[in-house]
Amino acid sequence: MSKSIKLLAMLGLVAGVAACGGKSSEEEFIVVDPEPISVEPVYTGKYK
Repeated sequence: MSKSIKLLAMLGLVAGVAACGGKSSEEEFIVVDPEPISVEPVYTGKYK
């Protein structure tokens, strides 16, 4: 093989490895507090 074909094959291999095996990022895990089902009663005084 000529040197240019070997060079192109090597660059293609490097580009493929970089694209597939790049940075493996972990998924973010976000915890959200659930909203209360019922609202607590509010103090309005002795009599309404």
